[in-house]
Amino acid sequence: MSGRRSRSRQSGVSRITEDQIADLVTKLQQLIPENRSRRSDKVSASRVLQETCNYIKNLHKEVDDLSDRLSELLESSDGAQAALIRSLLM
Repeated sequence: MSGRRSRSRQSGVSRITEDQIADLVTKLQQLIPENRSRRSDKVSASRVLQETCNYIKNLHKEVDDLSDRLSELLESSDGAQAALIRSLLM
């Protein structure tokens, strides 16, 4: 038995099965908008993970863009408007 396996068993960490991985990949595939329409199609786990990474990167970019736009809006607003916007965000 390898050292890594024996350490895992000693620390009480259970190993995930291939079926569990397949189930998690299927669930992940259903969360990504581009993949929802392909539920019945067989897509490799690596493809689902790559598309998930791309989707998350796009979400981060969208959040950054919206944050920048909000900052610009707050800077260009007068004090009362900026206070109102801030109160709506809280």
